[in-house]
Amino acid sequence: MKLFSKLAKYLVGLAQKTGGVIEGEKKINPVLAKGARELAAEGIVMLKNENYLLPIRDGTKVSVFGRVQYDYFYVGYGSGGDVKAAYLVNLIKGFKNVGISVNEDLADIYCSWCKANKPDEGYWGHWPRCFPEMPLDEKLVEDAAKQSDAAIIVIGRAAGEDREHTLEKGGYYLSDAECDMLDKVTKQFDKVVVVINSGNLIDLSALNSYGKKIGGLLYVWQGGMESGNAVADVVSGKVCPSGKLTDTIATSYAAYPSSSNFGNKAYNNYAEDIYVGYRYFETFAPQDTLYPFGFGKSYTKFSIKSDMRKTENGAKFFVTIQNTGTKYSGKEVVQVYVEPPQGKLGKPIRNLAAFAKTKLLAPGESETLTLSVPYYALMSYDCGGETGNRHCYVAEAGKYLFFVGNSVRDTVSAGELILGKEMILPRKEVMPPEKKNTFKVLRPFVDKDGKLTKSDKEIACGLRNLAHRITKNLPQDIPQTGDKGIKLKDVAQGKAKLDDFVAQLSVKELETLCRGNTKMNSPLGPKGNAGAFGGILPSLREKGVPPVITTDGPSGIRLMSYASLLPCGTLIACSFNEELAERLFGLVAEEMKEKGTDILLAPGMNIHRDPLCGRNFEYFSEDPLVSGKMAAAIVRGLQKQGVSACPKHFACNNQETNRNRHDSRVSERALREIYLKGFEICVKESAPLNIMTSYNKINGVWSHYNYDLCTTVLREEWDYCGNVMTDWWMQPSRDPDFDANYNSGYRIRAQVDVLMPGGGKLGKYDQSAFKSYKKGGLTLGELQRSAKNVLSMIITLFADRLRKAV
Repeated sequence: MKLFSKLAKYLVGLAQKTGGVIEGEKKINPVLAKGARELAAEGIVMLKNENYLLPIRDGTKVSVFGRVQYDYFYVGYGSGGDVKAAYLVNLIKGFKNVGISVNEDLADIYCSWCKANKPDEGYWGHWPRCFPEMPLDEKLVEDAAKQSDAAIIVIGRAAGEDREHTLEKGGYYLSDAECDMLDKVTKQFDKVVVVINSGNLIDLSALNSYGKKIGGLLYVWQGGMESGNAVADVVSGKVCPSGKLTDTIATSYAAYPSSSNFGNKAYNNYAEDIYVGYRYFETFAPQDTLYPFGFGKSYTKFSIKSDMRKTENGAKFFVTIQNTGTKYSGKEVVQVYVEPPQGKLGKPIRNLAAFAKTKLLAPGESETLTLSVPYYALMSYDCGGETGNRHCYVAEAGKYLFFVGNSVRDTVSAGELILGKEMILPRKEVMPPEKKNTFKVLRPFVDKDGKLTKSDKEIACGLRNLAHRITKNLPQDIPQTGDKGIKLKDVAQGKAKLDDFVAQLSVKELETLCRGNTKMNSPLGPKGNAGAFGGILPSLREKGVPPVITTDGPSGIRLMSYASLLPCGTLIACSFNEELAERLFGLVAEEMKEKGTDILLAPGMNIHRDPLCGRNFEYFSEDPLVSGKMAAAIVRGLQKQGVSACPKHFACNNQETNRNRHDSRVSERALREIYLKGFEICVKESAPLNIMTSYNKINGVWSHYNYDLCTTVLREEWDYCGNVMTDWWMQPSRDPDFDANYNSGYRIRAQVDVLMPGGGKLGKYDQSAFKSYKKGGLTLGELQRSAKNVLSMIITLFADRLRKAV
């Protein structure tokens, strides 16, 4: 959430207004704590394990280097991580909890130094990316080596909201002090493990230069309150690592295709188009990959055998996975990739089409998983008409090759589908780039030797043609009747229709349903809430409309009370465990109900377009299938227990720099195949009751005013029936198609139903919807339509309460 200069003072003083006291007991459901620890461990990715250095065997004493062993980064900074954790388990405590023998002398030295040199946590948008490292002298390291059998070096990083990671030492790159630590430790120790505690990717090429001097490498991300226990579980062998990378780790930042079009204040041209992450590297630059998408080592070995069968709707894969090791039980992630024909559109040579994770398999044990790939997953979007089917999803005729394995690189052929003719799914043109902002996007070119090389193509542009469509589809006014005594419970109980309830509402009540209660920390909810909407007027509450309380996420419940601090989004996704994520967030839902909040503003699910994006730790992956599936699991977990999720930020919130005014310029094809696809999967598989728009523009139109985004695609194409809210506050703008409409009138016309937290920067009540209505820019029917969207959501959210109401 954006902090403007005056607004910053208000938010910084929020703790003072609530007494600055964290309320409640430091008590966490032990089942939730166990689930958080389990998920945090499953998301840890083992990148390297030379000579089976890991796990640390019983009787092995380790010297732990790096201040992060105590000053751990449990989560990233900003609204998504600012949870009042009931407890925190650092690395040293976690090691001791599982019985790892630690060099106590060295640990005490670090402990004393950390206490004397407390890190500066910074302030909003100016948080540290790393903490200054304790200087090491040769003798200290030499003495530690004499007392220990192995060394573990911990390197920590944190990114955050409202600012990016940076191409600086101590940011994306290792600091001089960290390099010095690596040099001295690898000189004295033969057995060295490096642990990366970071929610975002950092440059690993420097570590790679040490070769076999570094025997083990774990990317442990940010595991929340159970971080130390989860890392210790994996390091000790109590848990066999099963995490897989949801992003490609490249040899350098410059190797990422977005690197030359990221961080600009006014706009970024998404010139890489659909070639994001592994889609780019596998197609054009496999040599620039350090660790491929989907990669992650285990303490045991698995065999994978698949049987493909064609179905009426596509293909099914019956994949048998066997633990062929003799010592460790473990889990494996099966990944199905498709190589489509290049055809006229040009395509990545690998697309993840399905994935699944096994149960815990004992040595010799096997499991058969069924993975389905529908024809829809094979389709590409033709926004320029190259196939003769402009604005259609198209599966071009030809041979579709399938591969099954445990990373994008480690696969075997698993069958093929041959399409004798193209398959077409028509769509409307939406959010086209403007001709004045034309640019070229990456395309593959098949040379005379049959090899794919880089080419480019002018982006397919279009003209805004919304006025006619909007006017044609305006909802009919519901004749106003005045109060007839119908309560919302009557609608929930089937005694009255929603239209009849809405007919009673005054324009003031309708307008109020379309905004929040003006400020964060609403008095209608627990202290520290993000805001309230719904029954925020006494007259609405008299009609049975309850207030709806929102709380920041996704790493837990952000209130002025103790709560569970959860693993970051990237770690959750690296587990590839939908079932475990769903189960954990079901427990989080119970915690929400205990604390009196209804909507968790989560999950965050924007694509990892570039490794420098400050909020990547909140998000899942460079891949839309992984993002959509993991988000859907979290939504199901929350909503099965009677609270609501709110997936965010819809859409293209791929950088934090100038995020309120920045324009994401992107082809309709990349929008549909990459940046909207995860949201589509989430909506169709989990039916979230709420969705939050992003701050940024998409091809010149802010998301919170974007009719094509929130009506044409979300509601008409995907059949979404829930409520859409803004991110906190929005940018003022007149509707370019209707002169009398502006700000909230413009927003409501797009079916962005609720402005949160409901007022301007300083909490002043926003009156633009009412004024747009008075001027004829917004119709009564549109106000009633958004009110119905909000009320329908409330009826579903509070179904049990309303149905039992007397």
